[in-house]
Amino acid sequence: MPLLKPGLLALICSLLSSVALADRSQPGESPLTATPPEWQFKLTPTYLTTAGSNPAGDLNLRANNGPHALWIASYRQPGSFQQTRTGYEFSARWDYLKLVPSLQAATHGFVGGSLNAEIGGPLFVLLGFGRTNTRPYYNLNIDPNDMQTYGLGSHLSEQTSVALYTVRDDRLHTGQRISHLLFRQQLDARNRLTVDLFDKRGRADENAPPIRGSGLALTWDHDQWFARLAHEQKVGFGDSQQNRFSLGWRF
Repeated sequence: MPLLKPGLLALICSLLSSVALADRSQPGESPLTATPPEWQFKLTPTYLTTAGSNPAGDLNLRANNGPHALWIASYRQPGSFQQTRTGYEFSARWDYLKLVPSLQAATHGFVGGSLNAEIGGPLFVLLGFGRTNTRPYYNLNIDPNDMQTYGLGSHLSEQTSVALYTVRDDRLHTGQRISHLLFRQQLDARNRLTVDLFDKRGRADENAPPIRGSGLALTWDHDQWFARLAHEQKVGFGDSQQNRFSLGWRF
């Protein structure tokens, strides 16, 4: 398998060392006296089963330090497709604005980037934009990578939030459009439930017939552990169904 080009790895590493930390201090606290953030990690193994295909696995390690996030992951489907990917994300926050630019790179020559924004307070607007070099890329989040995102959401309380948004292809003429209804509920100090109900429509490519499907992802967080179960119809805008199970650990 071809390795990531040294220039791509150097770019990601240089971002980690050169991007200044955002001001994450509390109101009234000087950034010079704020406690430096510590590294936090999340390890997520995922098992995927697709009708008519061999089972596949994905292993993702994510590291966070304040506004910075770096990840490396590997996807393997025996006899079909294998890919190692990495990425960097920076979260900048103000009172009524959150910006999240990111870069991704992977074997098979893939390079991509995106910019997402949350604008507002208790009621907020979601906007996003992404571009790639269109090389092969296995995307576990199911949404198009060359895309526009738009939607609305609300922090109903400190424990509850809901968002309705759409991610659509705006470059490859596939008509792919995936709409999400995302609900998060903090049940108590140790448990949180996340529900992602989505509807998808479009084509695998501009010459394929249009399809429509739906899916559901449920995530349960308990202390530093979490489990996710997802079911998706028409995976890859084809005819198959897919189930995904993840069991993760934060440390």
